[in-house]
Amino acid sequence: MLGNVEIVWRLLLAAILSGLIGIERERLLWAAGLRTHMLVGVGACLIMIVSAFGFADVLGTRNVALDPSRMAAQVVSGIGFLGAGTILLRGEVVKGLTTAASLWAVAAVGLAVGGGLYVAGIATTAILLGILAGMKPLQERYHDRMHIRPLRVVAKPGCISLEVVQAVSGVRPSRVRQFVTRRGSAPEFDETLITFVRLSRRSVEDIAQKLRRHPGVITVDDLPESG
Repeated sequence: MLGNVEIVWRLLLAAILSGLIGIERERLLWAAGLRTHMLVGVGACLIMIVSAFGFADVLGTRNVALDPSRMAAQVVSGIGFLGAGTILLRGEVVKGLTTAASLWAVAAVGLAVGGGLYVAGIATTAILLGILAGMKPLQERYHDRMHIRPLRVVAKPGCISLEVVQAVSGVRPSRVRQFVTRRGSAPEFDETLITFVRLSRRSVEDIAQKLRRHPGVITVDDLPESG
């Protein structure tokens, strides 16, 4: 049986590790922030302690069989109701999945600390912080590059072609998803829709500036982006 000091230490460590994850979520103003993550971590830790050591008094009793992992196992599925409350559908975009996953992972950290697996709990916390804070800029940069960015070019007939765009901008052919030229509202001009993919917003803005300086080009307009 664990001593009182060891029990308190495990609960405090679970609170600290869970709080570190909660601070990262709190920074982004999510509903499940510091206190929610700490409560989940401490609760999971306590359940693990109770599951592993809380029934020691009846061990050895005739006709009594105990499964010390049964209560802890319920945390894995039971935490789902709390995570579901953080998931929101805004238009066509689902928000809160990362926070729901962090709550589930924090529960696992609490279980690890409650079971005395301190290294596993601390290492998992460090990895989780790296994923939540360190990977976000990389993810945003990737999503930014994957957006479809269209330009509308109005120019004199025959002045704009795919070869001209590639020569002026230096962009590879694989970055141009669509190139459509049609007669503009004024018969003396052509209107060309050029759609770029896997380019940052700044890169497309630079291309637009270069096209504006090309002879025969009247206007270059940015159109709304799509994901």
